[in-house]
Amino acid sequence: MTDFINADLRGSRFERVDLSGADLRAVDLSGARFAGVDLSGAVLRGVELANVSIYGELLNVTVNGVDIAPLVDAELNRRYPDRAKMRPADPAGFGEAWDLLERLWGQTVERARRLPPELLHESVDGEWSFIETLRHLAFATDAWIRRAILGDPAPWDPLDLPWDEMPDTPGVPRNRDVRPSLDVVLELRHDRMSTVRRVIENLTDVSLDAHTEPVDGPGWPRPRSYPVRECLLVILNEEWEHRLYAERDLDALEARRKQQK
Repeated sequence: MTDFINADLRGSRFERVDLSGADLRAVDLSGARFAGVDLSGAVLRGVELANVSIYGELLNVTVNGVDIAPLVDAELNRRYPDRAKMRPADPAGFGEAWDLLERLWGQTVERARRLPPELLHESVDGEWSFIETLRHLAFATDAWIRRAILGDPAPWDPLDLPWDEMPDTPGVPRNRDVRPSLDVVLELRHDRMSTVRRVIENLTDVSLDAHTEPVDGPGWPRPRSYPVRECLLVILNEEWEHRLYAERDLDALEARRKQQK
């Protein structure tokens, strides 16, 4: 335990640091950036939140006595009417959701193709590039479909990209320096999306409610049993949310390109 009292830590970098249970009083966090941060159980009193941007999973988030999570969820469903389809209840619903995601991603990829190839490797506001986003989705499919559901303990492709905060794991690739072309990444992406489609097309009510068999060896997810339904819901959520992030960043890249002309 370390006490920082009347300390100037402006510009400090905290990465893979455990601050659980920390007591922050009269602390200036203006301009701070948080990524991959677990704030579960955090209590904020006497805070000033102005011009704050939050992207993440909200559950039981109370602001001035009001649980805002259902309000945010309802507003997102209003803005994106198809969003509710990402929580299907039966095999037919999963099929409908995947059809929708394939169609939406097709539109997003065509939009990306209209940009110069080098822009697809550019980060927007510190987030993944478009190419890195597609690589991460390949990793998500390998983790939750090919490893968890299909039982391959090491399904990884060299282009797979785990989330940044995931600890280095033997056998799991994490190459942030490689710059594959869009077509190369799409070849991997199409293969993984086809795998998801095959799994969903073979779903029954019984298999959807089943649990996976634990796999041996290091990797993600951890080697234990998972509900098949939850594995598939993870993929739907990853696909839906990352496409919205990609669309948001394509807006910025297109605006940047116009300014450069």
